[in-house]
Amino acid sequence: MATLALKNLAIGDLKNIDLHVKPGEIVCLSGTSGSGKSRLLRAIADLDLHTGNVQLGDTHQNDVPGNRWRSAVMLVPAESAWWHDTVGEHFSERVDETLQQLGLEADAFSWPVARLSSGEKQRLALARALSRKPAALLLDEPTANLDKDSTERVERWLLDIIRQQQLPTLWVAHHEDQIARVADRHFHIVDSGIEQQELTQ
Repeated sequence: MATLALKNLAIGDLKNIDLHVKPGEIVCLSGTSGSGKSRLLRAIADLDLHTGNVQLGDTHQNDVPGNRWRSAVMLVPAESAWWHDTVGEHFSERVDETLQQLGLEADAFSWPVARLSSGEKQRLALARALSRKPAALLLDEPTANLDKDSTERVERWLLDIIRQQQLPTLWVAHHEDQIARVADRHFHIVDSGIEQQELTQ
């Protein structure tokens, strides 16, 4: 259990981003299209060039190889990448209970990736990410392609795991109702920085 800390982080138009996300805390991030939400997550995951410091507990981003950092600070992008022909090839172990919790059939492991809908890809990408036992989560609109029922199911599943495993989580969200349901704190990108917003009940 460790805090995810950003200090003077800068990427693109965003400057001097300071933020601490505690174990088990969900911080939602919102902003207009093109404001830099996804780029900020990619900087935290050490995928895009940036300045400033990111650390998870006592571990500094710059002190470990990128692949090791990204296995601990796990980014789930809005559009997930799939490089094998079938779903199961992307997992190191079966996660049948997780698939059931996400409203997916157990035989999803045998499905060709080419047959997946955008919503199935999104849920399976979340299952894949959590199966790797990360220490922190970066979620880029994790329910954007889901209907209302699937959205609520995924929210419940994520909330349970984040609380149980005490994962510091940055969650990019657009909808105020979702932010009200899942966020412990909410920041909105304004100009080149972030401003904390009051949570609506």
